[in-house]
Amino acid sequence: MDHTPTTDTCTALRAQVRELTDAWRAAGRYTPRSDSWLRSFDLDFSKELAARGLVAMTYPKELGGAGRTHVERLAVTEELLRAGAPVAAHWIGDRQIGPAILRHGTPELQREIVPRIATGDAVFCLGMSEPEAGSDLAAVRTSAVRSGDGWRINGHKIWTSQAHRATHIYLLARSEQTGNRHEGLTEFIVDMDAPGVTVTPIHDLSGEHHFNEVHFEDVAVSDGRVLGTVGGAWRQVVEQLSFERGGAERVLSSYPALIALLDQAAQYENDRELLAVLGALVARLAVLRRLCFDVATAMDTGQAPVQQAAALKYLGNTFERDVIEALRRTELYREPAPDSVLGQALLASPGFGLRGGSAEVLLSLIARQETRS
Repeated sequence: MDHTPTTDTCTALRAQVRELTDAWRAAGRYTPRSDSWLRSFDLDFSKELAARGLVAMTYPKELGGAGRTHVERLAVTEELLRAGAPVAAHWIGDRQIGPAILRHGTPELQREIVPRIATGDAVFCLGMSEPEAGSDLAAVRTSAVRSGDGWRINGHKIWTSQAHRATHIYLLARSEQTGNRHEGLTEFIVDMDAPGVTVTPIHDLSGEHHFNEVHFEDVAVSDGRVLGTVGGAWRQVVEQLSFERGGAERVLSSYPALIALLDQAAQYENDRELLAVLGALVARLAVLRRLCFDVATAMDTGQAPVQQAAALKYLGNTFERDVIEALRRTELYREPAPDSVLGQALLASPGFGLRGGSAEVLLSLIARQETRS
């Protein structure tokens, strides 16, 4: 990195984001919502952020990035989530695919893909979960078979957010059958408009569409689109998940709901039990934000903090569920409409403990670290 982040630098970045989100909101260009990093898609907003150097912040300048630190990126992402901004178009690519390509991609793949993430022109979705392999990624059955100088992909992915809008998909596939489920997996970067790729929508209970199924039927992928080592993806994907699990979105997905809850607090000044719950939530948020900072600091030293990120996600999931439980005790619970603050949070909440790994998977990772300590 070119510089060390300072409080003044991060404060300036926060002010820049607030100016942008305030202007877009005042102009009626977006409405704040919970779970905005998955559900609120606006490519124009993402491109505006990119033009200001607020996407691909940690990427090297020679590949279109800003050469900044993960701590500075955390300042920006916290503000975007706080504002409930429409960031889904760039979030996945910026957060984890770009860093994965920078760590494991060939120079050619880096030059092809990374600058397009930095400008907002490459929109990524994640091809990990399958109908019979949700959080258990070692159980994926989508196959990659050698074909000439490339590969043929066949299989089925599910719960793929924004696949219907993505230009590329990160794909985890089984390239070899071995006795060890964690071996024989390979990562690919696949064009969503490639022949044989089919996207089918999954609508949620409100009729909203951001989830999808993605089918692959004899999809041709070149050797140049392999990410890292053939058959050695397990270590890479676990490392990559530290970028996915260790961000502020694991804590602030329901932040608009928390603010609505705190705005109601004055009406419940005689409900000492509820006020105690609110105080505990605010204190826990401060601790979780510190954990986000610690993960970002570790990344700035070149680490992939797998266990720290798993702990953050596990605790963050619990925190966000508790925010919703506290909302049930207020007048806001009488607003069950899907587009209400509570309605949005309720619709998003079933995914809190699943996406990025179930509680059982996270606790297993944390336990392994404790065993080694």
